[in-house]
Amino acid sequence: MAVQGKKIAVYVLVVFVLYVIITDPEKAADYVQIGFEGISTAAQSIGDFFTWIADGAA
Repeated sequence: MAVQGKKIAVYVLVVFVLYVIITDPEKAADYVQIGFEGISTAAQSIGDFFTWIADGAA
């Protein structure tokens, strides 16, 4: 039963994403840019953390 609920949730999410892209492509592009900036910032922070550890964590 849980798998079926998960499939329905994924389907609803896909339909919502397609709706946003079709109705307002500029806003959808902004959302994608925000997402990639967040991922980039997170990756940079992880890199900074491991550099800090490699330098002796001081």
